[in-house]
Amino acid sequence: MEFLVAISIGVMTAAGVYLLLRLRTFPAILGLAMLSYAVNVFIFVSGRLVMGAPPVLGAADAMTDPLPQALVLTAIVISFGMTALVVIMALASYLNADTDMIDIEKPGEQPETRR
Repeated sequence: MEFLVAISIGVMTAAGVYLLLRLRTFPAILGLAMLSYAVNVFIFVSGRLVMGAPPVLGAADAMTDPLPQALVLTAIVISFGMTALVVIMALASYLNADTDMIDIEKPGEQPETRR
């Protein structure tokens, strides 16, 4: 089971990095979301989940740690708000520049050099 979770975290991280490196805004937003999901699953799994055990009460060997669950719940809310903010910023950029390319240099145009 641990191997399956580790592979799924690795696949989500790889997909998030790949999408983040794209030159369009929507795949970059999806990449950030995938990376946040991978980190949330990693933190959640680090809490040593025990099936059928109470969250706090009981012996220490059969107890599930509630701190990673609270951290993941907080991270989900924060990542939802940040994703909404980034989507609005990307939409404003698209409406301003008429393209969703991250690198908006015109073909054949030399980039400006600073003196």
